[in-house]
Amino acid sequence: QVQLVQSGGGLAQPGASLTLSCAASGSRFRITTLGWYRQAAGKQREMVAKIVTGEQIIYNDSVKGRFTISKDVAKTAIYLQMNDLKPEDTAVYYCNLDQQEGGQLIVYWGQGTQVTVSA
Repeated sequence: QVQLVQSGGGLAQPGASLTLSCAASGSRFRITTLGWYRQAAGKQREMVAKIVTGEQIIYNDSVKGRFTISKDVAKTAIYLQMNDLKPEDTAVYYCNLDQQEGGQLIVYWGQGTQVTVSA
């Protein structure tokens, strides 16, 4: 059973930086995607950044140039470096892992961590 444990986040002022981390364990199949999503109050969950098979990195347009996703293969961990934070970045952030299990794509989520950007 895959487990994703998140750390980081919290309260930051506009223009500040935060780093989110996510440690994955229990993965025994081919991982197809590692990523970060967020859900603001009253809104649908949206993709923030993801690394797909073949090392392709995709960013939400709203975070391009400010956020950087990275991974540590040895630790099976992913990170989200968030710079120049804006109030509209306020949301609960979730790490995500998709993997192929017996021909099916299974999606896993971290527990979520609150990021609040406010002066």
